[in-house]
Amino acid sequence: MHIGSLLARAARLHPSNAAIVDRGVVLDYAGFHDRAARLAAYLRSVGLAPGDRVSVLCWNRPEFLEAYFAGAFAGLVVNPLNVRLSAAEQVGVLRDCGSRHLLAQAHFAPLVAEMLSLGAPIEGVTWIAGAANVSVPSVAYEEALRSSTDGFTAAEPAGDAPAHLYYTSGTTGRPKGVILTHRNVVTHALGTLAELGLSERDTWAHIAPLFHLADAWATFAITWAGGRHAHLERFEARAALDVLERERVTLTNLIPTMLNLMVKDDTAGARDWSALRLILSGGAPIAPDVVRRIVDTFGCEYVQTYGMTETSPYLTLSLLKEHLKALPREEQMRYRAKTGRPFATIDLRVVGEDGREVPPDERTVGEIRVRGETVTPGYWNRPEETAAAFQDGWLKTGDLAVIDSEGYVTIVDRAKDMIITGGEKVYSTEVENVLYAHPAVLEAAVYGAPDPVWGETVRAALVLRPGTQLDVGEILAFCRARLTHYKAPKGVDFLAELPRTGSGKIAKRLLRAPRSGLDGA
Repeated sequence: MHIGSLLARAARLHPSNAAIVDRGVVLDYAGFHDRAARLAAYLRSVGLAPGDRVSVLCWNRPEFLEAYFAGAFAGLVVNPLNVRLSAAEQVGVLRDCGSRHLLAQAHFAPLVAEMLSLGAPIEGVTWIAGAANVSVPSVAYEEALRSSTDGFTAAEPAGDAPAHLYYTSGTTGRPKGVILTHRNVVTHALGTLAELGLSERDTWAHIAPLFHLADAWATFAITWAGGRHAHLERFEARAALDVLERERVTLTNLIPTMLNLMVKDDTAGARDWSALRLILSGGAPIAPDVVRRIVDTFGCEYVQTYGMTETSPYLTLSLLKEHLKALPREEQMRYRAKTGRPFATIDLRVVGEDGREVPPDERTVGEIRVRGETVTPGYWNRPEETAAAFQDGWLKTGDLAVIDSEGYVTIVDRAKDMIITGGEKVYSTEVENVLYAHPAVLEAAVYGAPDPVWGETVRAALVLRPGTQLDVGEILAFCRARLTHYKAPKGVDFLAELPRTGSGKIAKRLLRAPRSGLDGA
């Protein structure tokens, strides 16, 4: 199977099912298929051939969903762009993948104009939700959809044909394009159907960015199931709660920073969550205290997820085995807050520096390595970096974790984020979990700050809950009462907000830049 066949199947089996709801307007699967096919026909009509790259610059909108399938119907490789990158960074991505056409939300017209002035290789622009004049031929999206499908034959890509190119951030160093094939994407969708019990009764909310795989995978899985797609164009905590309640959403995947803001919204507890059956969280580790608040607020099942762009994305889910459901609530919460056990399509092991698997004692730290049919074949035009990412057929994730006797892993840090102070290793997630337990803390990030004596010291950046105050001495004492001395933060920065990546994750590399803060003895 290929990606286009998923929408074709849904249109055949569920033609009148609600496919996409957008501000009260409902599009059924027959209409969804027709619009994606017309967009594919248009892209072919402007000279794009199978294998060419087409880029998408858009917030969460129905057109983004249509573009994912139109690319498959036309045999193109879809390149979702991180909307938060600068014009120069966008041009770097476009040049690297050789993209010829851009589907862009008119909101980004000034950015697109700057990209073209900097030499972006784009030959034409299709404008979503508006139009603008730029230096290359352009057309409004709805006008493009007037293209006839007469004589157009949908592509039948091979399983190993590239389907998507997702780029790493590009804000540090040269960005890498992660190749996902049709087999990668379809196999992952099938895995989520099996693991999460997806069906036509489900409504998914696209709240995390559609240009990022934390959410994009559901485009294909929910469509395969014949379920309904709702969306929020840009994240804001209260608006996200509104979408979940108004659209009777049954499940979604959110980044921990988003969930933390949502459960701390003062309207969250008084809403109707009776339709919600599952909240997934992924993209970063999550503190156990936040997990408790999620379960208490929404009253539904919670599952921690872990994955990578390179793995389509899921590698683990913290779904409880049947016998674990008999455990007391606090023990269940402990398992739900773990990174999880291997996803259906994945072989996973945790290995030490000697290359051997670490014991399942939940103490010995090793690197997670994985293989399976949802793992990328490599990076776009980067054979050396592709080779370096694998060892004996296993992808080296760079994530450090422990594993227990049930096969559940818990990530303790990214290898690059581990703090070494005075020769002692400190895993930032352990410290962050303590900080999140303080009632005044809304968000927390822990990182290593350079120190002439100890090499690095532990430092924290905090955002406080509205209406609260916190003295630096109080938070340092709070941590010292719960952590070994060398693990406790030696300095604190109180910020209005934490810097984030395009996917909404906290960008610790930006926190490491010199700043004035408050230090403890």
